[in-house]
Amino acid sequence: MRLGNDACCKSPWLVRAGVLILAFACLAAQPSSAQTYPSRQIELVVPFVAGGTTDTVARLIAQRLSDRWSQPAIVNNRPGGGSTIGTNLVARAMPDGHTLLVTTIAFAINASLQKQPYDAITDFAAITEIASIPLMLVVHSSLPVKNVKEFIAYSKAQPSGLDYATSGPGTSTHVAAEMFKSMTGANLVHLPFKGNAEVLNALLGGHVKAHFGLIASTLQHVRSGALRVLAATTTKRLAALPDVPTIAELGYPGYEISSWQGIFAPAGTPKDIVGKLNAEVVQMLALPEVRQRISREGADPVGSTPAEFTERFRDEVAKWGKVVKDSGLATAK
Repeated sequence: MRLGNDACCKSPWLVRAGVLILAFACLAAQPSSAQTYPSRQIELVVPFVAGGTTDTVARLIAQRLSDRWSQPAIVNNRPGGGSTIGTNLVARAMPDGHTLLVTTIAFAINASLQKQPYDAITDFAAITEIASIPLMLVVHSSLPVKNVKEFIAYSKAQPSGLDYATSGPGTSTHVAAEMFKSMTGANLVHLPFKGNAEVLNALLGGHVKAHFGLIASTLQHVRSGALRVLAATTTKRLAALPDVPTIAELGYPGYEISSWQGIFAPAGTPKDIVGKLNAEVVQMLALPEVRQRISREGADPVGSTPAEFTERFRDEVAKWGKVVKDSGLATAK
């Protein structure tokens, strides 16, 4: 039997179908969050003082976003608390892509080193790894060692141990040495300084003899002969020093540390906004002039997907958590 118009209108399933169709039509008509983003100024928080490598890279990104999008992007340097102050600012920000964190390996190390007001894993969304920064073991030219084997033996022969300099507790230069001590049995004593400039002054003056330094700050002094490089901390030999072995290949497989820089958003930031940010930064990192600029800072441009950087960051947190625990560096939580 054929239904009349009144019967059609009163049919429950037809009413429900009409409601669903209307709902889908409304959703389709709405723009995605990425299409309306950004709607105001973007703030890139750098939890370190201005003028460093991370600050330089953050300003490159801010300029790129300002040039490409309809809203300005600025860098906000918020140092202090071992980078915790600036990081916490982003953790508490609205998850809308307008407040971002540009940080370093210190973010992963601090997750285990000291109590934090945020959870490094669950309170942030990884956008991309920006750059990787190699380290190398260097000694003052007066130290009577020519290779890693001699270095370890020399340190063990010192009744009070061999002093090594770092740019501060919990930095990449610190945990690199602590992992080395744990894997090799070297007798090394930590001498923390307030920054890289103080480390270099003490090292070049011969007041301290060893340092796991960033290639950006130490390579020129290796080439001048003031410092002697014994090994690289990376998995592969450095392009700038192809004759220098890695620590891993010298009989310590698994030893690896490269400092890195990355960009994060607060957890809960829509995936399409994360994807839009990732695409823009990765495209920027592929530009020859940007790659050259980052290389001058002693870093290697990366540009990973959010998924790749999320996995790398989780691995880094676990890795440095073990080093911190084994070395007894963690503060009470």
